[in-house]
Amino acid sequence: MGYSISYFTSSHMKTEFERFKLKKFGVFVIILEILGAFGLLVGLYFTPILLLSAGGLAVLMLLGLVTRIKSKDSFLVSLPAIFYMILNSYIYYLAFNQ
Repeated sequence: MGYSISYFTSSHMKTEFERFKLKKFGVFVIILEILGAFGLLVGLYFTPILLLSAGGLAVLMLLGLVTRIKSKDSFLVSLPAIFYMILNSYIYYLAFNQ
């Protein structure tokens, strides 16, 4: 959630979307991240919402990782996307197997 909020409070986030040539998708991606974060919280009580949110965030982070690879970003810079992709995939896996 904090990462999403920083889009509105930090110019760095907006310049990253410009650098990736994805400026027109910036607000859409941030809205998806916010919905995913809320979905993870609501999903603590409703498993289908948890599956949708964790799965959606995992796919979003996969796409973010692909974007970083295409931009030739370093492994260190790509690490947060990798971490959150794995974390959300694990949450999805746990929720699916309940």
